[in-house]
Amino acid sequence: MASVFDTFKKKHDYLVCVDSDGCAMDTMDIKHIRCFGPCMVAEWGLQQWEKPILDRWNVINLYSMTRGINRFKGLSIALTEIDAQYTPIDHLADLQAWVDSGAAPSNDAIQKAIDETHSPILQKALAWSKAVNVAITALPDEVKKPFDGAKEGLAAAAQFADVAIVSSANRDAVTEEWTRYALLDHVDIMLAQDCGSKAHCIAEMLKFGYAPDRVLMVGDAPGDRDAADRNGVHYYPILVRHEGESWAELAAHGLGHLKAGSYGGAYEKERIDAFLKNLGG
Repeated sequence: MASVFDTFKKKHDYLVCVDSDGCAMDTMDIKHIRCFGPCMVAEWGLQQWEKPILDRWNVINLYSMTRGINRFKGLSIALTEIDAQYTPIDHLADLQAWVDSGAAPSNDAIQKAIDETHSPILQKALAWSKAVNVAITALPDEVKKPFDGAKEGLAAAAQFADVAIVSSANRDAVTEEWTRYALLDHVDIMLAQDCGSKAHCIAEMLKFGYAPDRVLMVGDAPGDRDAADRNGVHYYPILVRHEGESWAELAAHGLGHLKAGSYGGAYEKERIDAFLKNLGG
């Protein structure tokens, strides 16, 4: 079966990869606060401890160095803590083992594992993930908007670089959100959850012949930086609670450094230091 990579055509010598939720789109907080956490409470019947569990879910997924972690990995962390602190979680070891197996953590992959193992907790995890997608789709349009400066930053990048969405979010959700605000006008390829990890997606893009020092990953989470580091490419952070400022800085200075070959070194270190400080890393 043909993949999205098969139809991509390289147009520029530079590549800018951009995460979606919490980076280009102001959707990450609302999705976790209204969808991911509450759906977990409902699926596992955790209403008795709802407030502390939801508060902890948000710390894990939004406001710490595990920000942006894949949904199933975040679920495993949260349920492990819940098992230790509040109530036993049946068959937890099955979920932990699957998350640690190296399989691409997606709905399709967990369905394959269910077909092979018939594990009850994997079935619950898939039901939770599907419920999350339904809840996200039901969010009103007015709460799913791009950050100030994101569209302008993407347009600036597209002037000299190929632009790739590199996101662990659901493809349908990314497509709907980016289409509504015409962000896809400045995008050459969309790599979502179904394409594999962010590190894998960047590695696949490098096969088109981009020099690593001409590739920039724009993201808001440590996982985005790790994906960049694993491929030897540059990283630009969008700082949580300072997203508009971060996009303005990227358009005003960051992209210019990339194009001029001066992104690495002092400028990149300054941005990453600010990123780590902002998340308490």
